[in-house]
Amino acid sequence: MKEIKSIVRVFAAAVIPAVALSACSDSDEPGAPGASGAGSDGKYVFATTINGSNATSYDLVTGTSLDEGTISTINNGLLNDGATQWVFYKNYLYALTYNQGNNGTTRSFVLGADGEMKQRDIEYSISRFSSYGAYDNDIITMSTGDGPAEFADSHGYLPKTLLVTYLNVVNETKTTNNTASGKYSMENFLGNGEYVTLAGAEQSGSKLYCGVVPMGLSQYGVADNNGNWIRPGFEHLVHDTAGGSGSGAYKAGELVGTQYPNDCWVAIYDNDDMTNPTIAHTDRISSPCGRYRSQYYQTVWTADNGDIYVFSSSYSKTMTDKGQQTNLPAGVCRIPAGSTKFDDYYCDIEAQTPGGNRSFMRCWPAGSDCFLMVMYDRALTESGAVATDLAIFDASDKKLTYVTGLPENVSSIGKTVYAANGNVYIPINVTDEHPSIYAINTSTARAVKGVTIEANDITGFGYLTPVK
Repeated sequence: MKEIKSIVRVFAAAVIPAVALSACSDSDEPGAPGASGAGSDGKYVFATTINGSNATSYDLVTGTSLDEGTISTINNGLLNDGATQWVFYKNYLYALTYNQGNNGTTRSFVLGADGEMKQRDIEYSISRFSSYGAYDNDIITMSTGDGPAEFADSHGYLPKTLLVTYLNVVNETKTTNNTASGKYSMENFLGNGEYVTLAGAEQSGSKLYCGVVPMGLSQYGVADNNGNWIRPGFEHLVHDTAGGSGSGAYKAGELVGTQYPNDCWVAIYDNDDMTNPTIAHTDRISSPCGRYRSQYYQTVWTADNGDIYVFSSSYSKTMTDKGQQTNLPAGVCRIPAGSTKFDDYYCDIEAQTPGGNRSFMRCWPAGSDCFLMVMYDRALTESGAVATDLAIFDASDKKLTYVTGLPENVSSIGKTVYAANGNVYIPINVTDEHPSIYAINTSTARAVKGVTIEANDITGFGYLTPVK
């Protein structure tokens, strides 16, 4: 059962976006709003950052086209507090804010009947999150943290536990999972003693698919089973003293980082209670996620036909210890629609990149069984790697095609996408110019500049229709 938490009526902002999907061709998708005209009721909403001489401000502005025009933020739009991640879901906009080690504050927004953005009344705090997703009417944030004190072992070590927050977008409520039930332990999740965290939450039918990221042995895990969860040759990785900082902090008695870098697991839940999962496993790719600092990006996605494609960036290549480095390239495998097991589908994405050694930071569905990939400009193991290239991956043909037509002065790639009518749209932020939305044709991988926003950054965008 989810435990209902109190909510307070104060100010804040944090959000998450939903992606409309299209076919991997130029044909129109019935019911999808045309990107050149949002229709009589709906509008495109752009979350922007404006850097002034004395302060930074955040503005939600609206428009009726992604393909053309310029939108000013001067005396226009709804000022807000910004967000780590904007999420558009079921005609609601949520601003998720990540605060290291602390709670973040969340508030949601809607498009009013007058075509203007409105703040909803209720704000609530959410536990720190490392990933997020959605199921039915809920946006779900997730992390792995210390469990309740009553589950401590004889040393006083706390087991790692799944922490889930459910944000019901329709009822504007917040609930959390009941960790005191003992059903949410993440210790020995895979039968190898290691604790895990989850990356993303992808609904397909009534099931929920989550990438599983093994994190190593906690103090609890090291002490458990008389220390036999430590693999031979990994004993030197158990820390004698505490150290590190932020997301890299560790305690004495922990083994940080997995001992199984050449395996991939996906947890398949029957519903969003997130208990008793079926585990799908393959040893053809590494952990199913993208990674940036403490954030784990979703790379488990459903194609239009219901097949689940599981991407791995092989980010564990960057681990310091050779025993914790994967020797598998960035790649993709598949769980067929309705199945709980991987089939024999496999593609080496890395081999199709310049030099045959580049990976990706994150990816999204782009319609049919195409996916948009944010690619690094060099190998992950090379210093200074930045993710400012884009590519289209066609899963049917197992083909990666780099996107052409992007500007040369790209400073960053946006965090949200929108797909319609054979195109996938994404914000492109550039140096010394205003950012724009670019339309990428999924058949040709050719990008065309669309609407420009007179701001410094576009931090998120999506389509909303008024909520009655």
